[in-house]
Amino acid sequence: MGAVYRATDTKLNRDVAIKVLPEAFANDPGRLARFTREAKVLASLNHPNIASIYGVEEGSLVMELVEGPTLAERIARGPLPLDEALAVASQMAAALEYAHEKGVVHRDLKPANVKVTPEGRVKVLDFGLAVVVQTASASAAGDLTNSPTLTISPPRVGMILGTAAYMAPEQARAQNVDRRADIWAFGVVLYEMLTGRAPFAGPSISETLAAVLKTEPDIGAVPAELRLIVERCLRKDPRRRWQAIGDVRLLLEEGMLPAAAREPQPLRRNTRLPWVLAAVLTVALAAVSAIHFREVPPQMSSVRFQIPLPEGGAPIEFLAFSPDGRQIAFVASAKGRPPLLWIRALDSQEPHALPGTENPVFPMWSPDSRTLAFWTAGKLKKIDAAGGPPQALCDTTTSVGGHWARDGMIYFGTMPGGLFRVPQSGGDPVAVSKPDAARGEVAHIFPRILPDGRHYLYLNVVTSGKHAIYLGSLDGKERKRLLDSLQSFEYAPPSEAGKSGHLLFLREGTLMAQPFNAKRLELAGETFPVLDNV
Repeated sequence: MGAVYRATDTKLNRDVAIKVLPEAFANDPGRLARFTREAKVLASLNHPNIASIYGVEEGSLVMELVEGPTLAERIARGPLPLDEALAVASQMAAALEYAHEKGVVHRDLKPANVKVTPEGRVKVLDFGLAVVVQTASASAAGDLTNSPTLTISPPRVGMILGTAAYMAPEQARAQNVDRRADIWAFGVVLYEMLTGRAPFAGPSISETLAAVLKTEPDIGAVPAELRLIVERCLRKDPRRRWQAIGDVRLLLEEGMLPAAAREPQPLRRNTRLPWVLAAVLTVALAAVSAIHFREVPPQMSSVRFQIPLPEGGAPIEFLAFSPDGRQIAFVASAKGRPPLLWIRALDSQEPHALPGTENPVFPMWSPDSRTLAFWTAGKLKKIDAAGGPPQALCDTTTSVGGHWARDGMIYFGTMPGGLFRVPQSGGDPVAVSKPDAARGEVAHIFPRILPDGRHYLYLNVVTSGKHAIYLGSLDGKERKRLLDSLQSFEYAPPSEAGKSGHLLFLREGTLMAQPFNAKRLELAGETFPVLDNV
């Protein structure tokens, strides 16, 4: 960016930093005019964690003088302790949050642009300056994580702005960027603070950019308490990152554990709790629930695959695996269109949409894997997985989760309310259970019919927030609390006759399993972890 001098402002008797811009830049009237306009905007930023710009004088910037080392110098000594990293990251996030609210995107956040004063105050430097600097070749810089700010102009494509190791993928592709590019860079800097190394690096700038575009960082190197935050900062699709740095700041300041970000709060009427409860278990739970566990979990490999989104689509929601294990149903929206049900066969590369299923939630498969039921606009409907018009089965209130049983009955939970059932051919819903208001019960959701066809499991939602998995019977004579659970769950049947099945549920971000004997209708062993970071 040029040479920086320590100077004294003789008018106001204060120490300042004067950044003298490169001669080629200072003598370009067009660039200087653009820079001056932006400097006026940046000078309006007034935040304790942002180094102030005092003015522009004859091709130079007059700036606040910030004492202390840069964050790059601190990281060079090794990873920061967790408490120190949290303090620095929280202040960085506060600075970005303030700037974003003012419409200013940094575009070049990196450890060299962050200083920590002797009093522990973090100052973010050089807001917005990346847009005006051009470096013909930065490959000789040596340290690519602190390489000069790049301005590379590919023919007819766009402009690449930023520092290679901290560029978001959309920056590296010369696409338009917004505040989510700063969130990516924040994640890179946080990763470096916690591990002492850059998540994306290569022997040259081009290879570093390739790593940004193609490789995934080793999130396992990050302390467990902050993996959720870092992982969501470093998602290559900006639509799947944190959408506001203020959300990250709150997590850092108010507990930062994954559980703090995932556990729903005690239920209040007219909240979005049903959607929180439904969304927490993703592909991992659905896939693992199809595995037959033994009393001691055997060594087995994970199966990983990708589901391509519709063009311009939003993130996938409400996944459901078919009972035969050959298809996945999910809800997604193509660009400019409402969400639809989509089907992806595991032996196919492309999913296909089911027209007529606008705005569906909680899809569930028929036992023969040929039909899907779903809720939309206050109705329960079904549709052939191969396509065709949907058929309305009944009217419902807000429904949360269901189970299509082998006897042809469809069971579903309501919020608020109890469990209901309706024939797969349609009809009037019949109540199966009713919450006990005297005990603070609000809703019975996520029913799972057990193999005997007479008993079922469900999640009991209560006003105290101490939700639990319960056992019930269709004749209403049995009711038993099994275990605490704040989120949805699954039942995995046994692999051999005489063995126990398992209940699968989340506990502070870890997928847990506990043996459950469906004949004796009781828990039958110790809980054990199945998968972390779910």
